Amino acid sequence: MSHRVELKEGAFIISDAHYSPARPELLNFLKDIINKKLNPSQIIFMGDIFDALFGSIKRTYNKNQKLINIINKISLNIEVIYLEGNHDFNLKNIFPNSKIFTISNQPILCEQKNKKIYLAHGDFNGDSGYKIYTALIRNPVVLFILNILNTLFGNFVLNYLDNHLSKKDDCANIDNFEQIIKKRFDKKYDCDYFIEGHHHQNKVLKLNNFIYINLAAFACNQRYFIVEFAKEEFLVCKTYLEIRENKK
Repeated sequence: MSHRVELKEGAFIISDAHYSPARPELLNFLKDIINKKLNPSQIIFMGDIFDALFGSIKRTYNKNQKLINIINKISLNIEVIYLEGNHDFNLKNIFPNSKIFTISNQPILCEQKNKKIYLAHGDFNGDSGYKIYTALIRNPVVLFILNILNTLFGNFVLNYLDNHLSKKDDCANIDNFEQIIKKRFDKKYDCDYFIEGHHHQNKVLKLNNFIYINLAAFACNQRYFIVEFAKEEFLVCKTYLEIRENKK
């Protein structure tokens, strides 16, 4: 069952930033919001905003403290909606002033300007094996054991994860992506738009029942989206890197 939110004119939608101390671009972007150089009406984080932030693993919290603090500061004045991803979950206590949607509560529904719009991180309807994995990795007991193992072995588990994630190509194209999406979504949703991240493809596909939008990853060229309902496609893609260069 999906949950409803209001999607506001002028909202910023940000997906797959994969923030880490070695990749601070999102930190600079959110500082510009704090300093009112950028003025969103609302911020929607579409998951995988952090490369690794697990609510029960203290080390992941500590290493991301700067960005966590800024998001919490922003959420005091601007509505922040956070769809948990597969790299950032169990976040309710970390972001107490944000509206957090777990994988079990996705997709979320927006009905704006006579349009029915679903939002999701993108990993909510995987195959059976993936569903078992996502349930286990979010389980408090599993995370408790992982935390103990990581501490006993000198942060080996998380260091291995950091090394693995640092080698990923966030801008890689997925072969046969359109066929994959058509098979996955075939007539399953009654809506005008279905928007998700996770795959980093920056593509718009016209399916049988609706228009599917896969968002670009912020981690790839610092792309984000602004909601402008007057526009035909209503999501306007911006590149923060270009904005910063133009300000110099």
